[in-house]
Amino acid sequence: MSLLHHRSCRYGFMPPYVLERVAAHGTERLRDVARHTLTTDQTFRDRRGPGIAETLPTPLERSIPGQPARYIHSADQLLELPGRLVRAEGQEAIGDPAVDEAYRWLGATYRFFWEVFARDAIDGRGMPLIGTVHYGQDYDNAFWNGAQMVFGDGDGELFHRFTASLDVVAHELAHGVTEREAGLVYAYQSGALNESFSDVFGSLVRQHYLNRTAAQADWLIGADLLTERVNGRAMRSLAEPGTAYDDPVLGHDPQPGHMRDYVETQADNGGVHINSGIPNHAFYLVAMALGGYAWQAPGRIWYDTLLDSRLTADCDFATFARLTEDNADRRFGRHSREVGAVRDAWRGVGVLS
Repeated sequence: MSLLHHRSCRYGFMPPYVLERVAAHGTERLRDVARHTLTTDQTFRDRRGPGIAETLPTPLERSIPGQPARYIHSADQLLELPGRLVRAEGQEAIGDPAVDEAYRWLGATYRFFWEVFARDAIDGRGMPLIGTVHYGQDYDNAFWNGAQMVFGDGDGELFHRFTASLDVVAHELAHGVTEREAGLVYAYQSGALNESFSDVFGSLVRQHYLNRTAAQADWLIGADLLTERVNGRAMRSLAEPGTAYDDPVLGHDPQPGHMRDYVETQADNGGVHINSGIPNHAFYLVAMALGGYAWQAPGRIWYDTLLDSRLTADCDFATFARLTEDNADRRFGRHSREVGAVRDAWRGVGVLS
């Protein structure tokens, strides 16, 4: 399968290998839920693209710079998008937790990109933030489809509703930003970088919302997603890839944090959710070396690199690493501690020698 094909893949939060594990080791109900989620993901995988936004029956006014334009819909447990409009920008909470969480966390993510990077929504020009909740029956995933974010309610046994986690909501919105700016092909190392951008920005949005420094942050993705029945802390850890969970049903977190453990696989679009642990950990090392708020110097370097015209759609880890080092040089100077921290981080994960 060519890399070009993977441009049309939907960006789902839940790695397919987790759902496959549940389908093999869960209870009868959980096996059914996992299989249904996998089937749904496969069926709707290619139904995405910016053109979807043109067909939505909602008043899609662009936002005033600095103010989001949020439109939250309910699919009412069906597999239809965008669904029924239930809360628009400026309207009061309606008492449905999924609706109100989606509204709140999309707002927090918008504020992060606006306040930190002066970016006005996903496309930088006030694109409406469209979300759909209550997608499908017990749907165990969330995704960006090229025009909007979609959130399942979870199965209630392993996973809570996907709107419960700020970093999951931010992760999906960040896929839209990456798609608009770099169009990173969703396969192999470029796909892992795509996933890593979403994890990095998802973590930064949470840190920004909670006003936590790099040292205070938990560096976890999806911590609010897991129920108390799961033996785990989150779905992924930027600080310690491979340690987020170790559960009889979910299995063991397979993410590597170093190139010596890089996973060669055809599954998961060439390991996009697995090998993203390597660039994730590199960002963590930069943030911890520099201290303070991670969205400042480290986040700025990563965002500058996302906008860099030299970032090609099929970029690999080594090329990306050199671009981050060069962008640190451009912003902070060749002999700055920022450049040293970036270089040391990529050496620390085995991408650069």
